[in-house]
Amino acid sequence: MTKTAWIFPGQGSQKLGMAEDLADLPQAQSYFEKAEKILGWSVLDLCQQDETQLNQTLYTQPCLYVIESILADLLTQQGQTPQMVAGHSLGEYVALYAARVFDFATGLELVQRRATLMDATAGGKMVALIGFKREELQQELDKNSDVVLANDNSDAQVVISGTPSAVDELLTHIKAKRALPLNVSGAFHSPLMASAAAEFQTALDGVSFSEATVPVLSNVNPTPSTSSEELKSRLVQQMTGSVRWREIMAQMAREGVEQVIEIGPGQVLTGLFKRGYSQISRVNVSRFADLKSVVE
Repeated sequence: MTKTAWIFPGQGSQKLGMAEDLADLPQAQSYFEKAEKILGWSVLDLCQQDETQLNQTLYTQPCLYVIESILADLLTQQGQTPQMVAGHSLGEYVALYAARVFDFATGLELVQRRATLMDATAGGKMVALIGFKREELQQELDKNSDVVLANDNSDAQVVISGTPSAVDELLTHIKAKRALPLNVSGAFHSPLMASAAAEFQTALDGVSFSEATVPVLSNVNPTPSTSSEELKSRLVQQMTGSVRWREIMAQMAREGVEQVIEIGPGQVLTGLFKRGYSQISRVNVSRFADLKSVVE
């Protein structure tokens, strides 16, 4: 059997129409109905009609969670099972659901609370950097605690996060092939999210986690774990901690993963694997029609 990891993308991968071929699927109807009761609005309608609203954190995160969870369960119904899972930022919640750490509704309620808190946090800035010198970047980060490495995606791609003045100051001291400001309301995955993280802790405290059915590699600690307590602790740290995706990929390679299946819209994560670990085969399941491409 091919050793396979399921990976789940986060905010930024969403696109209008991403639920299109799930809309009339009988297996998906109960998910959309449960989601509408919890959220108070229709994921299907939003994904098909309003791109501006879909791109707002408050709506993006629940929509991605619902779509990716449906696709993961459809794979499971086909008899597919991963040997480990991981998700990028918001995607970690889907990874935990796929590992049966919590049920669909519980995960969506956590994601809704997370999205609400993050959407309400203002005053920060995030910029993606492509093509830079890592040592030079680290030296500048060490000089200013108001800007941090938020997403360490690969050797050549990262995201910095912090106060607008600190981010802008850092950018004047490093050379990058591209520096792309992200359209977000706050400095996600940085200490500036501490107050939101503290409020989110209350929501997590009221939820019981189960032992994971397969190992989960967390954003803040890219080592496999099935411990319910450990996985909950890591999730608490995620809002203020860095997404260590570069290390997650390296760990999967060390664990002997032969194939990754990116479950959700886009090909961001498989693209990172292609550039850094081309020996690991890659499959994308962005919609129902892609399920037939998944083979043992």
